[in-house]
Amino acid sequence: MNYPSRLLDDAINEISKLPGIGKKTALRLALFLLKQEEDVSQNLSNAILKLRSEIKYCSCCHSISDDVICNICGNNSRDKGTICVVENTTDVMAIENTAQYFGLYHVLGGVISPIEGISPADLNLSSLFERAQNEEVKEIILALNSTMEADTTAFYIMKKLKERN
Repeated sequence: MNYPSRLLDDAINEISKLPGIGKKTALRLALFLLKQEEDVSQNLSNAILKLRSEIKYCSCCHSISDDVICNICGNNSRDKGTICVVENTTDVMAIENTAQYFGLYHVLGGVISPIEGISPADLNLSSLFERAQNEEVKEIILALNSTMEADTTAFYIMKKLKERN
């Protein structure tokens, strides 16, 4: 589609790179931002830039955090003997929204996928094994999706944990 402005075209191209956003939605969002006061766009761009430059990953569980230790790992009322292993931070958020789990987490940052070139070395596995060995962990819950890659990852984790015992 031809847009009346190169700047609008550039904005649409960048916005449409976001997951779930096609060209039509990107056009609507770009036109919406044009209709707003300039500070709306400025606040949005500042929030995104700040997110990229200041976000941290918890040194314990690898979840997204504002600090070196996330608020879950730093919470003394959590069950330190239980670790729920998940693929990514969105899984942590989903489980936390149930308000039914009170242990700690460990975010792998993906699953083993030879087709995509993701090996065990690309995941946050060594720190999981260190936690299992050095902390008073009684239970590790593998909360991974039911896919071939996740099953491979779960098998690998179980095998390595058994080797360490």
